Amino acid sequence: MEIGLFTDTLLPVVDGVGRVVLAYAENLPKLGAKTVVSAPLNHFGNRGGLPFDLIDYTSINIPKIKQYKAGTPVLDLHYSRRIKRANLDIAHAHSPFVAGQESLRIAKAKGIPLIGTFHSKYYDDFYKATHSETLSQALTSAVVSFYEKCDEVWAVSHSTAKVLKSYGFTGDIQVMPNGVEIRSLDPKKIDEAEKKFNIGEKPLLLFVGQMDLKKNILLVLKSVALLKKQGVQFTLMLAGQGPDAKKIEEHIAELDIADCAKLIGHITDSALLDALYSRASLFVFPSVYDNAPMVLREAAVMKTPSVLMKGSDASEIIKDRENGFLCENNEERLCAVIKEALSNPDKTAEIGIRASQSIPVSWSEVLTMALERYEALAKRTDTKYRK
Repeated sequence: MEIGLFTDTLLPVVDGVGRVVLAYAENLPKLGAKTVVSAPLNHFGNRGGLPFDLIDYTSINIPKIKQYKAGTPVLDLHYSRRIKRANLDIAHAHSPFVAGQESLRIAKAKGIPLIGTFHSKYYDDFYKATHSETLSQALTSAVVSFYEKCDEVWAVSHSTAKVLKSYGFTGDIQVMPNGVEIRSLDPKKIDEAEKKFNIGEKPLLLFVGQMDLKKNILLVLKSVALLKKQGVQFTLMLAGQGPDAKKIEEHIAELDIADCAKLIGHITDSALLDALYSRASLFVFPSVYDNAPMVLREAAVMKTPSVLMKGSDASEIIKDRENGFLCENNEERLCAVIKEALSNPDKTAEIGIRASQSIPVSWSEVLTMALERYEALAKRTDTKYRK
């Protein structure tokens, strides 16, 4: 079976969707399937070792978020020739935008089934960009229209499926969760992390993700500012890149926490990031935007418990004080929960162990389920674009 994965982000961008697509592309071949990835052209070094066929098209930087690329696949003749030759059995879109429209074009051209995975709260993105409810609703309707054209729609969690339903989608939704690579910690990387980031003896609080204020990062900063005033010893590190990095630096200065909070940039070395997860006393992820964040699962693999906002989509897999911490979405409560976790290190460590036992699901297990869905869909004769 040959599966086409259509995405608007891939290497070297490491946002959640791009990482999910990369995991699909790298792990499905281990289960006997061939994968072809359609994505905007990006330069990330030697491609010779990739276990999948990358068919990329000419792209340009997106203003204000230059780490992302965009292009028009049908205008790239080299891309068009290559994707035409691909012997795809399934087209699987991980975005309703350029990737979605290209996957739809290919599904129609080749007469193959189309799957669309719903990952994100697009209305929130539209409103942040336009500040217009009317325009945001119109753009969200266009998103729903794409998913209505798919033979199957997948969502990464039950709460994510509810978001799509709230947008007006009325069809069936298959929940296909995100997995994680189950791996061991490299002890040498602990020492490297200690030296590289000058961690010291204080308890470490860690945030990993895009430096984007929609991730509720300001709540973290205000909470640790309260912690500092209460005399609690800690170091907060924020790992990642994004459009609001400068604003976050400014907030750190304004809150007078530059001595205990710092941005450490995007970390490309996954083993080094694992060391940071492992070294952290608590993974602080207050986002009410994210649906099924990979970083939460990666922290759990390293036995580090997370604190999330009660009722957020990301918190779906957290049981309070059992495999993580939940709190209300305000700085006083987050401060109190962090203080509680740091004041009871043995109990917090036990919660981290239970997180490692209950949260991570291997990509092999997830993609075995996905492959079964692919195969069943490929056998159907009633799909929308079957010739």
